[in-house]
Amino acid sequence: MAVGQLRVHLGAAPGVGKTCAMLDEGRRRQERGTDVVVAVLETHGRARTAAAAEGLEVVPRRTLRHCGVEVTELDVDAVLARRPRVALVDELAHTVPVDEAWRAAHPDAHTRRWQDVQALLAAGIDVVTTLDVQQLESLNDVVEAITGVRQTETVPDQVVRGAATVELVDLSPQSLRKRMEHGNIYPPDRVEHALTHDFREGNLAALRELALLWLADRVDEGLDRYRSAHGIDATWATRERVVVAVSGAAESASLLRRAARIASRTAGGEWMAVYVTRRDGLSGVSTAELERLRARTAELGGTFHAVVAADAAEGLLDFARGVNATQVLVGASRRSRLATLLRPGVGERVIAESGDIDVHVVTHPYARDRGGAGRQRARVSRRRLLGGYLMALPATVLLAGLLRLTPDLHGLPSESMLFMALVVGTALVGGLWPAVVGALVSGLLLNFFFVAPTGTFTIADPENAFAVAVFLLTGVAVASVVDRAARRTEQATRARAEANALAVLSHALLHTGDDQEQLLGRVAEVFGMSGAAVLRRTADGCVVEASSGDAPTGPDGADADIVVTPEVSVVFRGHPLDAADRRLLSAFAAHFAVVRERREALAAARRAAELAEGNRTRTALLAAVSHDLRTPLAVIKAAASSLRDPSIRWSAADEAELLATVEDGADRLENLVGNLLDLSRLQTGSVNPLLAEVDLASAVAWALDPLPDADRVEVRLAGLDRPALADAGLLDRVIANLVENALRHTPEGTPVEVTAGLVPDPDRPGVELRVVDHGPGVPPGSREALFAPFQRLGDVPAGDGLGLGLAVARGLTEAMHGRLTAVDTPGGGLTLVVELPLAPAVVTA
Repeated sequence: MAVGQLRVHLGAAPGVGKTCAMLDEGRRRQERGTDVVVAVLETHGRARTAAAAEGLEVVPRRTLRHCGVEVTELDVDAVLARRPRVALVDELAHTVPVDEAWRAAHPDAHTRRWQDVQALLAAGIDVVTTLDVQQLESLNDVVEAITGVRQTETVPDQVVRGAATVELVDLSPQSLRKRMEHGNIYPPDRVEHALTHDFREGNLAALRELALLWLADRVDEGLDRYRSAHGIDATWATRERVVVAVSGAAESASLLRRAARIASRTAGGEWMAVYVTRRDGLSGVSTAELERLRARTAELGGTFHAVVAADAAEGLLDFARGVNATQVLVGASRRSRLATLLRPGVGERVIAESGDIDVHVVTHPYARDRGGAGRQRARVSRRRLLGGYLMALPATVLLAGLLRLTPDLHGLPSESMLFMALVVGTALVGGLWPAVVGALVSGLLLNFFFVAPTGTFTIADPENAFAVAVFLLTGVAVASVVDRAARRTEQATRARAEANALAVLSHALLHTGDDQEQLLGRVAEVFGMSGAAVLRRTADGCVVEASSGDAPTGPDGADADIVVTPEVSVVFRGHPLDAADRRLLSAFAAHFAVVRERREALAAARRAAELAEGNRTRTALLAAVSHDLRTPLAVIKAAASSLRDPSIRWSAADEAELLATVEDGADRLENLVGNLLDLSRLQTGSVNPLLAEVDLASAVAWALDPLPDADRVEVRLAGLDRPALADAGLLDRVIANLVENALRHTPEGTPVEVTAGLVPDPDRPGVELRVVDHGPGVPPGSREALFAPFQRLGDVPAGDGLGLGLAVARGLTEAMHGRLTAVDTPGGGLTLVVELPLAPAVVTA
């Protein structure tokens, strides 16, 4: 069976016209003879939307119960039974509202509308649907940062990316706000709030840009797929894309700036920095330098990419063609013109092989070795260099003398090969230039002593002249190849040593994590140091943050150091490090920087969480003060004003009732303020319980005495002969809060029960106090939320309270080394269980 196709009408915000566009699409298909039905339509009371659906067949919706209320939802089975060619499904991100009991009874049922849509597509039915850009899962965090609201109904991006068509339904922010003002989106009572919050012009503009960018990326994906499917390698300049080649050398920064300027000249232009690593891994820049290039690229608005290729020019052009680049930037060559003529460089090869991609050669101060900053070669030690020149001059003369003394034992071919062997040996010992000198000296001596006529530099036989010329060229070429192979061998040896050290580093990171002391010990061990320390520079000098072994206390006593950040360095004591070791050490420095950034990020996250929690608490407190604290104050004020009114004569009964109202309001106010103070003490950690033996029967009686409706509480504490270990004052607050909460949620005429006994778990000896109500109860998934500050779950009959009682009760219980939990009451309701440690048994003689 063929799978159906999905068409998505994407909008930046509600009200742009997605649903009407979906209905118009359905009507057009119906007019062409396609079987179209409306599977689900959410009109939200909009007359224009309902009118747009006239003439289209509507599949009846199924009825569900949610929180005791009947709701209608998409009936997938009915649509599958009807089997239309096209189904119109509104609001793809909608969540199916069902109770926990229904979910438990139907574990395989869909709870999201996009899952229903996938079922229709699997059955071969085409679906046309609607979606807001803020409902894309990948954009959830971005949308929250823009609007301050986190979307709870989202759709995975892969669902939308798998659509055959995504059509943007666009409307300018100004037009959308006018549509809102005219009442075409929300009811009149919600218009003002929407215009000043969700539908602010800046919010709408940002969401519109998100929708356009997301859709543009999807268009690029489709273009790439088309080019790949049709084998198109030519550049299609649909968007200006600039690729800049960087090598990590000094000119890289200017190349990045030039690429950013070129890309910024056209709307929608983008640029990418590319670093090509040799496949043999024998050359390249340090990890720290790559990280600097990456950071600089990000600062300038580009993206950084590292590719591996056997040839730099080939790898660069392959990448440029892969991203459909229109321009490539390369720096002017550092090599001399003679070297370029003998062997073209990367820039020359890119120009020759670029095809229809424009190539910009950017000049810089180091081009053609200007400024004396030519490409560095692998250095040869002075000892080896001296040995090479000794082989090129004295050894060559000595060989010529020996051959001159034994003319009957050899001929010109043997003499030439012996001189060539000496040139190769010179290249192995001293490198290129001693070998070149040796080749020239060997050629001259071979010509003077062994080529007729001897004793002169004249060559009688042209064939001998040709042989000497070939000897010279071959000697220089062999010397160059041997020198290059020797340098590659040296680089390979160094790379292997660095790889081994990096493997040790990786192993160390797995075991040390963020522990700077252990990491310092590992680094000191790798480099054979006696000690290492992390130093942070301050206005008063250097401070040692972490150390290992015989560590220096300042930069003056260090044998080596590496900079981690402008303010932080790692210093070592032991021996100086050469250049190769310092390059490897930069990898360790990079990890030190990551460790510090991670610590700072975690600290910042903790501070942000604390600030957010404090802000949430303050906001909730202000909201509570504005209502819950004012309510008892208003009652007290009204009753007191009535009593003081001289124009009214109150009877004794009325006066007593008003005074009781004042007293009741004052008690409620005292309770609210007491909970606020208790919460403040708990959050600041200033609760210091005085633990002693407490008789639970006396504690319960003392806590219930001042409570209103205490006559509804049934206390059954018989059989408990062991006291608890608790703070009597704190326990009084705990019991009072729990009982007040139970009374608030228990219907009139139904008692609240308070029982006590020993904890049934023998591994956790203690006393438990149970406060049992027979109210509506709380779902298992919401029980922990009961103990969060300012939480009021369900409908509270009394309508007052800050939602602090249970939070304070749990905090005070835990301060007494106890535990407060919530369990179901058999037959319905909630039971709050307080577990306290047993008081030590008294041993009598």
